[in-house]
Amino acid sequence: MAAGWFSNDALPVTILATEYPELLVEARTMSVNNDHDQGIGDETATPFEATWAWKGGGIAGFLATVVMGTVISVMHLPTLQLAIAGLYGQSGNLIAGWVAHLVHGTLFGMIFALLLSAPGLYRVTEWYWKTIVAGIVFGMMLAVVGAGIIMPIWLGVTGFSTPPPIPNVTTPLLLWHLIYGLVLGGLFPVLEDN
Repeated sequence: MAAGWFSNDALPVTILATEYPELLVEARTMSVNNDHDQGIGDETATPFEATWAWKGGGIAGFLATVVMGTVISVMHLPTLQLAIAGLYGQSGNLIAGWVAHLVHGTLFGMIFALLLSAPGLYRVTEWYWKTIVAGIVFGMMLAVVGAGIIMPIWLGVTGFSTPPPIPNVTTPLLLWHLIYGLVLGGLFPVLEDN
């Protein structure tokens, strides 16, 4: 409504200026503030213009999986060699376990990036600590839902000899996914623009 007063119709502006000069000043101030609030002239993205930083998410996910996989290898190598490889019928094949784990971690990193591009979360990466917290929450969700529930079901379907019980949420499993989430959340803000 105010834009119409200032663009084409000079008569209402003249009447307002002579009878109520304080309103004209307020209207101009409001227009300038609205332009600033709406990001006009800014290069900041609005919630619906946020982009999916899938490359940064993939790289952060891959690196987080390397760190997590190294810790798994030191603590309990059969997890990679038997269980993760067993998801694809390759139980006992350490290379297959590593490849499957790296692919999963990379894809989950991309999903993490997609979640953070959602309208309600797109500015989380402006605060480094919030991205780390988001990574930890995401890692814990993967531990409970992915590795704790879906993985035992998947292993049972593929014919794994001794699938773990459901839910399979153990202290090492939570620790490994905590490490994944911590590294993912720590690296993503640095890599999201790449």
